[in-house]
Amino acid sequence: MPATLTSLRIRNLALVEELAWTLTPGFTAITGETGSGKSIIVGALQLILGERADKTLIRTGAESCTVEAVFHFDDTKALNRELEEFGVEPCEGGELILKRVFSATGTNRQFINGSPTTLAVLKQLGDGLVDLHGPHDHQSLLSDAKQLGLLDAFADAGTLREKYEEQFRRLNRAIDEHTELSTSEAALEREVDLLRHQVQEIDAAQLRADEEEELLARYSVGANSRRLLELSNQAVGRLSEADDAVLGRLAEIGKLIRDLERIDPAASRFSEAHLRAATELEDLASSLQDYAQEMDLDPERLAQMEERVSLFETLKRKYGGSIAEVIAFGEQATERLRKIESRGTELARLAAEIEAGRKAVQEAGKKLNTKRAAAAPKLATSVTTHLRDLGFKKSDFRVALTALEKPGPHGLESIAFLFAPNPGEPPKALKAIGSSGEISRVMLAVKSSLAAQDTIPLLVFDEIDANVGGEIAHAVGAKMKSLAAEHQVLCISHLPQVAAQAKTQFVVTKEFTKDRTISQLEKVEGKARVEEIARMLGGKTDSALAHAKTLLGG
Repeated sequence: MPATLTSLRIRNLALVEELAWTLTPGFTAITGETGSGKSIIVGALQLILGERADKTLIRTGAESCTVEAVFHFDDTKALNRELEEFGVEPCEGGELILKRVFSATGTNRQFINGSPTTLAVLKQLGDGLVDLHGPHDHQSLLSDAKQLGLLDAFADAGTLREKYEEQFRRLNRAIDEHTELSTSEAALEREVDLLRHQVQEIDAAQLRADEEEELLARYSVGANSRRLLELSNQAVGRLSEADDAVLGRLAEIGKLIRDLERIDPAASRFSEAHLRAATELEDLASSLQDYAQEMDLDPERLAQMEERVSLFETLKRKYGGSIAEVIAFGEQATERLRKIESRGTELARLAAEIEAGRKAVQEAGKKLNTKRAAAAPKLATSVTTHLRDLGFKKSDFRVALTALEKPGPHGLESIAFLFAPNPGEPPKALKAIGSSGEISRVMLAVKSSLAAQDTIPLLVFDEIDANVGGEIAHAVGAKMKSLAAEHQVLCISHLPQVAAQAKTQFVVTKEFTKDRTISQLEKVEGKARVEEIARMLGGKTDSALAHAKTLLGG
């Protein structure tokens, strides 16, 4: 299993004041009375996955809500590369930490491994971690794009699809360039005039990417040369030329030290220190004199630099925020001008590229079509088998591929999942099936068929077992238990037959304390779990308790 949600912390979300939930791999069931707050778990996961935050969810009296999730990965190399692209801290100890905070004022903050990030990044990362299915989330299964993605995953056609899509993008880039070059003569002439002006203006400036910093430094010195000369001359005067110059005073000090040394030879070390100080100060005075003599006071040279600086600012306003960007703009304009001026040759080249591109798209599309066509009936058979287990004993499920009139961005064909829940009915597109319970079971069958190919580690089912019972409920639980061999599965359920097959079970309860209602989550084991399953069966009667033990395999 690539990743496991190991903990979920919630603070001040709806009825939850504070919750710290530790999870394990496998199949976990969340049960409880209607209205106890089970949906808050799903709401917290949606927030951590980048869904829109509704400030009305913040617990009454609180200023903000916080949700934090920790995922553990066996190997974080690929994930850390993705995080590096996002500009956030890598995982440490195999842990990915996601955090979301939103306040009553509408302020949103989100973090990945402690690094601030955007909601879009959080959502992009979350889409690869959690697949959440609720009573109304079956809509994704109705999308043609989603269905095509599911078929390609089942067919292991990911590489062929990527190759096709790249060929399709190349073809369309060439078509766009050809169309652009085929615009009216008047428009092209206007563009050529503009491009020539831009290229000439940039070329005439003879720019170097590293010139601006150097020029600004020289210009700053030149513009302040009078003040610099004044300061350096004053420093030289204080050192050596004034009546009370430092070097003159230093000579007096030297005489005193020599007198001191005549009385105490041990004081010779002071003479050495005095000599070093005098030498360094003389060197300083000499260097300052040289600096003052080299000071450029040439007004003409200063005016030239000022004109150059002004030119740089003008070019940057027109073509980019830096000289490097201006140079890049000039190169792009030159290339565009070359293409337009050699329009005939360029159009011929693009026409040849388009012709070759169409052949490449067809070739890649046919390979992808072959793979899809071979997999479609196998996927249909697999889903049908799972649907039989889920109560659709004589249903008909098909994967229909229809050739497109022209190549599309994802292939040469469209797809439709067709379903007839009852015998004697013609299969219809899933979007024509009205029952959410039926669609939910179809989704569970599809997920079961794709368990090995599905790379998303955590599957969350929020009451998708609604409107089923009896043996079908047993089958739903068995499917989820089977999915847990490849994924971590969380299921919020009212069905004892489903909850009993979970590896771990938690109960959500609602309590009224200190004039406030709070929801709590508690793990049930042993006798407590038997009693919870019995409650779900209708009450803690002897028969219900006996039935609960049977469901739990006791």
